[in-house]
Amino acid sequence: MDAAMREAAPSRNGRDIDMRHDQMTEAPGGERADGGVKREVVAHRGLSGRAPENTLAAFALTLTDPRIRWVELDVQLSKDGVPVVIHDFTLKRTTGRTGRVRDYAWRELSEMDAGSWFSPAFAGERIPSLEQVLQLIGGRKMLNIELKTAIGLYPGLEEAVTGLVRQYGLADRTVITSFDHYAVMRARSAAPEIRAGIIVAGLPTMVREQMRFAGADFLSMEFLYASKWFVRDMIDSGVQMMVWTVNEPKAIRRALDMHPELMICTNHPDRVLAEAGG
Repeated sequence: MDAAMREAAPSRNGRDIDMRHDQMTEAPGGERADGGVKREVVAHRGLSGRAPENTLAAFALTLTDPRIRWVELDVQLSKDGVPVVIHDFTLKRTTGRTGRVRDYAWRELSEMDAGSWFSPAFAGERIPSLEQVLQLIGGRKMLNIELKTAIGLYPGLEEAVTGLVRQYGLADRTVITSFDHYAVMRARSAAPEIRAGIIVAGLPTMVREQMRFAGADFLSMEFLYASKWFVRDMIDSGVQMMVWTVNEPKAIRRALDMHPELMICTNHPDRVLAEAGG
């Protein structure tokens, strides 16, 4: 593996990020030790309402709130095959640079400022590698890793991501998802022990068939198209389901009313937890 990938996660404000894996007191899936069920809130691209999305700063903030048990992030490949954490296929919105993520080597991407667009306070925040994020979060959160790809765009992405998840011993704390259901299939083939899910946007059509095709047991769905009856039908039949991205109070209340086990992906976990009484 490239030596650049193995560098420790950088410090922020002169302090080293704590890499220790705290022992979890809750079981995966939202179950408490006493058998109760708690609301699952997913931090969308980290705590992206308070820090620039998909940066170590945003992920580090999730570690300050034990009520946030899930973190969602997006992964692509650099020109030299390093899994990097960034949402857009192009660099303009979050770095001000031209071109596509895939056109730059990891070292070039790692030097880009991915924080100034959000706030001057985050100037110098970098695009992280997936390895840096796994080093930071470790086993302290459950991970929803979205493969940002399309057919033929990133050969080897699935193997690179599942390899790192295995390397850090996080197979049982990770679900890999994608809009590209073939990518989900490849991830399942590369690492059958890692759970997988499909992402859908638009009205749900033949969703169960799509899940069976991809070998998925997790459904990530755009909230705009989710109805209460559909959510209940899916969850009550054993599917773990998440809706995205739910940020405004009215939408949060509607999502909370759909099903107690529905996972809510949001830029503002504090808002969801406040509405849920958590």
